[in-house]
Amino acid sequence: MRILQLCKKFPYPLKDGESVAVTYLSQALQREGCSLTLLSMNTTKHYFDISALPADYDHYEAIHVVDIDNRLKLVDAFLNLFSSRSYHVERYISAEFAEKLRTLLLTQHFDIVQLETLYLAPYIETIRAVSGAKIVLRSHNVEYEIWKRILQGTTAWAKRWYLGLLTRRLKAFEVAQLNQYDLLAAITQRDLDFYRHLGCSIPACVVPIGLDTARYQLMQSAGADNSALSCCFIGSLDWQPNVEGVRWLLEEVWHKVRAVVPAATLHIAGRNTPEWLFDGHWEGVNIHGEVEDALSFIRAHNIMLVPLHAGGGMRVKILEGMALGKPVVSTAIGIEGIAAVPNEEALIADGSDDFAACVVRLYKEADLLQKVSEQARRFACLHYDNKRIAQKLIAFYQQQLQTQPSPL
Repeated sequence: MRILQLCKKFPYPLKDGESVAVTYLSQALQREGCSLTLLSMNTTKHYFDISALPADYDHYEAIHVVDIDNRLKLVDAFLNLFSSRSYHVERYISAEFAEKLRTLLLTQHFDIVQLETLYLAPYIETIRAVSGAKIVLRSHNVEYEIWKRILQGTTAWAKRWYLGLLTRRLKAFEVAQLNQYDLLAAITQRDLDFYRHLGCSIPACVVPIGLDTARYQLMQSAGADNSALSCCFIGSLDWQPNVEGVRWLLEEVWHKVRAVVPAATLHIAGRNTPEWLFDGHWEGVNIHGEVEDALSFIRAHNIMLVPLHAGGGMRVKILEGMALGKPVVSTAIGIEGIAAVPNEEALIADGSDDFAACVVRLYKEADLLQKVSEQARRFACLHYDNKRIAQKLIAFYQQQLQTQPSPL
């Protein structure tokens, strides 16, 4: 099976959920016998010099990139106000990318064109014009829902008005595209159910983020001192839900943990860490910025915190923490899409008092910490093994290709 994978940013280095989701699945598909070609935007915001790719990043038959300037521009944003188009989507429309896509489709045969996220939907028309390949949306989130949740937490009137406008336009675009694809691969069952509610009627399956679980099992030796309370958060800090979640953790939760465990430490890591975090002064808090090895960072601490109140899809860092045997304390939105049993495979709390109490409880109750650690590890390895997920997706593709063979 030949798959052309389209990405809105280059999926390396593996320091954010989207890059991990793209890379882990494509590696698993290649190991299961698929031939993959990557066509990726290389954006100003997440630019990567592909000459620096490691030698073992070799699961693609070919890699093609097109430089895209997707920076927020005040003039463009202002002019967009007088249209009905989604500015979120407009920033990823490129004539150069469309032409490169067209050339690839004219010169090579592909069975599947897999769009990684909604933002590649503007290129459906280009694909249809020259190829009979099945067009698949691999949805990483219900995109407009992320912004709807951010909007709900916004109080400033002008900002709230503008975010409301952007969210309504993004929703209109997302809903209008739902039946323009041939197939849908949703990242969670919740997302698939939500798309069905919005009117999606095309064939679909659930394809969660998967892990190379054998690799994580080799890394499960203890990396933290459980006699001390050392908590960690890791996530891209140029993503607003993460930034707001960290702010809530620092301002509403952490002092409550320290009131009970004065020696507790909190370690925060993530790329593009804002200056206000480096400049802040919170007792027991260490700001690491971007770390070289996310898994080593997670292993060095005994509890992972996920304080999100907005977002969508699923958090790969939670899966990685669980696969490493780290107890997770998360909000309900933070762990959304991951069907972990509360108090068995993760601790879940939304209010600041309850969130702090869960952290303290794990520290004080050694038996609970051990139980959640073991159950989390077992859960991640059982339900999120990359090989099984890739096999399921291939079977879905094969069934759909046989049911409605490509005309070209």
